[in-house]
Amino acid sequence: MLDAVKRIDIKLGFSCNNRCRFCVQGDKRERFQSRPLERVLTDLREGREGGACEVVLTGGEPTLQPTLLQAIREAKRLGYSNIQVQTNGRRFFYGNFCDELIEAGANEFAPAVHGSRPEIHDYLTRAPGSWAQTVGGIRNLKRRGMRVSVNTVVTRGNYRDLPEIARLLVKLRVRLFQFAFVHEVGEAGKNSRWLTARYSRCVPFIHEGLRIAREADTPSFTEAVPLCFMRGYENHVAERVMPRTKIHDAEGTIADYTRYRLGEGKTKGPPCETCRRENRCEGPWREYPEQFGWKEFVPFTEDPC
Repeated sequence: MLDAVKRIDIKLGFSCNNRCRFCVQGDKRERFQSRPLERVLTDLREGREGGACEVVLTGGEPTLQPTLLQAIREAKRLGYSNIQVQTNGRRFFYGNFCDELIEAGANEFAPAVHGSRPEIHDYLTRAPGSWAQTVGGIRNLKRRGMRVSVNTVVTRGNYRDLPEIARLLVKLRVRLFQFAFVHEVGEAGKNSRWLTARYSRCVPFIHEGLRIAREADTPSFTEAVPLCFMRGYENHVAERVMPRTKIHDAEGTIADYTRYRLGEGKTKGPPCETCRRENRCEGPWREYPEQFGWKEFVPFTEDPC
């Protein structure tokens, strides 16, 4: 039996001060208006009534949305124990803005770092100066004692840099970080032919980044990297520990994101049929084998411990 939904994810709007080449929401920027405050407040109330105790406020870039502060205050009033702002992190470069959101009730921040240096990060975000603001924002949040969890989207443009990204994040003393393999929808779908690298090329650098985190006792995870590419690093697979989440998007509501991933988002192929760990793995995003096929996937022949 599946667990009850623990977390809700509310997309406040799709405007953004970055223009990331891999953004899964990028095509919505011109098509959808911001979510009305009344709907946001209803989402929060119904989430608590349904038993959710965590909320993620995201977008687009939620820090550009005028509803963000009111949403945080209402989430705190309703008793959400974890109120996360999922962000590119740039506005946290300004200390007063950090203080405003913390005072309202935000207690976890999830910025995105896509390179260990500006040349890589700013190329992928198409926003000169974004790396300096994001890293400065992380430092500001850490000075204020906040929990900071960082996401890095793995692409052809940064996979060789993953170990250096790991070193940077360890140095910044983030709570945890995650390497999320690019999902070829939205802007990433338009750019997939040159943006997506093969798993077999990325995985050595992913593993090295995870090893660096292990040595520093910094929790680290991967998302959308099938188990057969994670030999020796199986405990770093984020899907093992992701809470069940309800997503409120402009195009509708995904009642259970885990069901969506398993039923629509991801897929399995011929190598999975003989894999002894097939039932522990979600497989890749379905767009990946449409581009690269299944030859890289090597099934487990031994039973899990």
